[in-house]
Amino acid sequence: MNDEFYMQLALDKAWEFQGLTYPNPAVGAVITYHGKIIAIEAHQRAGTSHAEVLALLSAYETLSKMTLDFDLNDATKAHEFLLTLPQNFFSECTIYVTLEPCSHQGKTPSCASLLQQLSLKRIVIGTSDPIEGHDKGASVLENVTFNVLEKECKTLLEPFVIWQNRAFVLFKLAQTSNGRIASDENDGYLSSKASLTHVHQLRAVCSMLLIGGNTVRVDRPTLDCRFTQGYAPDVTIYAKEDNLDRKIPLFIVKDREVSITNDLSFLEKPSFVLVEGGEGMLNALKEKIDWLLIYQTPKLTTNTLTYNTTMNLQFLHQEKIDVDMMIWSKNLGH
Repeated sequence: MNDEFYMQLALDKAWEFQGLTYPNPAVGAVITYHGKIIAIEAHQRAGTSHAEVLALLSAYETLSKMTLDFDLNDATKAHEFLLTLPQNFFSECTIYVTLEPCSHQGKTPSCASLLQQLSLKRIVIGTSDPIEGHDKGASVLENVTFNVLEKECKTLLEPFVIWQNRAFVLFKLAQTSNGRIASDENDGYLSSKASLTHVHQLRAVCSMLLIGGNTVRVDRPTLDCRFTQGYAPDVTIYAKEDNLDRKIPLFIVKDREVSITNDLSFLEKPSFVLVEGGEGMLNALKEKIDWLLIYQTPKLTTNTLTYNTTMNLQFLHQEKIDVDMMIWSKNLGH
């Protein structure tokens, strides 16, 4: 096994939480002990323990054969616990992390200073932190190897870099294996429950859900987070005319703001905008979309509804989610 193998495991774990960590980046970490993998973890939600910390806690449980009895996502408790361990506890361990450990102390303590005190055998980093003031964490560490699978780690980080300056625009779509975006009649949801749950997780963390006027008029949707019990996102409806029925479920979800506009200048503000819609919305936003998230379900249908458009994509990452395939893709234009 080599450094690239272990870093790829960290990357794959981080992709499971892509977008869900907003406004933090998706980060993965792997720890080995004499070449044996003892922890694979990823940052899961902003304000909670970072990937390195979760990996260290998991490695502790493996090495000590003890189960920790506090909330591992409580970053303060996690750091405090790890600093009580003997100086050499992790001295035969190597940590692989997709992003340079943070030097900044914000909602969570600094991971770089923690690793400095734990004295691991090696620290292998995918790419440097692009945010000034958070970077240079590696400068306080010893036995560091940098830029392992750097290109892949930078791709993972791309949404985070974009939403520092403007909206990162993610267009979500679900389709069958023959490219249709609706099932045959009375066939229920197109995607699996796992895919639907994942969409609801993204809705709960995004800055805004952007939809088209036709979606509101035809589908009369709710667009909440009922599968995850999360807070429903604020919604912006992109429409030329405000002739929408205010009695549909979309408008009566508690603690939600719904706005209607034909001006997309709000996309210039740093944020994470999730877009859901059909062919019209995809074509209208073609120049604004950064990535597409495709949920492809293993079925064929005679339904003729599809995205009749031209767009070149780069597949960035794919994974199984229940029976579906989830494909993260970059918009390369047309």
